[in-house]
Amino acid sequence: MALPLLAGQLSGGFALAQPAKGSGVINIEQRRQVRYDSYVLGPGDGLQIEVIDIPELSGTYSIGPDGTLYLPRLRAVYASGLTIETLRSFLTQQYTAFVKRPRLYVRPVAYRPIRVYVGGEVKRPGYYQLSGVTGSFQQPGNVSNQGSKSNLDNLSIAEAQSGNLASSPFSQTALPTVFDALRNAQGLTPFSDLRKVSVTRKLPEDEGGGKVRTELNFLGVITNGDESQNLRLFDGDVVVVAKSDEILRDQLLKAGQTNISPQFVQVFVSGRVKQPGPQILPQASTLNQALISASGPKFFKRKG
Repeated sequence: MALPLLAGQLSGGFALAQPAKGSGVINIEQRRQVRYDSYVLGPGDGLQIEVIDIPELSGTYSIGPDGTLYLPRLRAVYASGLTIETLRSFLTQQYTAFVKRPRLYVRPVAYRPIRVYVGGEVKRPGYYQLSGVTGSFQQPGNVSNQGSKSNLDNLSIAEAQSGNLASSPFSQTALPTVFDALRNAQGLTPFSDLRKVSVTRKLPEDEGGGKVRTELNFLGVITNGDESQNLRLFDGDVVVVAKSDEILRDQLLKAGQTNISPQFVQVFVSGRVKQPGPQILPQASTLNQALISASGPKFFKRKG
């Protein structure tokens, strides 16, 4: 049975959407109906939690390796596997024991590295751990450490154990995308069909579980920078590139002109050359360049 389609990619997450009858394509109106609370929390994520008008219960915290948050009054709260909205609702309920009609604001300020599977027509299929682009984050009111950058992996042992990041700057990470996944898998093969790239994602248990899938026309990303087809990836996503029945030369040439493929490749030159062996060449090098890198052909001298 076919999986439902993802509605698209925006700032925070994805939502289920039903394709129009008679077509497998999501229209513009369906793409606008996107919810932003589907990011699933896990160990290493950083959260800013604010209890309105009660600063002593507010702060910035990380989810520990055991999946728990350590919060004032509540102590250990298991947050791994929850969405932002589910966690906010749960904390609101828990804080009613200490605050009359609490109002909470929860937002992610640092994302953990994610682990995704990249398969199909890529050079090296397999599991990859991806980290997005990072930038320093400083909690307002705290003294910065001479402008130094930090991240969740560089926290002191005491800070990591306490889970309270309010006293330290740390990185704010943009989530990796499909482009990053394909590049980490060392690019494409001659049979890669970028018009058919699928992304499959697990839904959180509090949203009913199961999986959703979307089909992307990734060719537009490398030809004209169409970011609508370059989805953000979450932990556990599966990216698969379809296989073409024939070599797509034009597509391969366009991909070779971008940084989705490695800048350099290794080839092995053997036979009648002066320096046979492995050679490192720029992407899209010719046979003549490979021979030159091996110091050219070896000529035999006549005896006598």
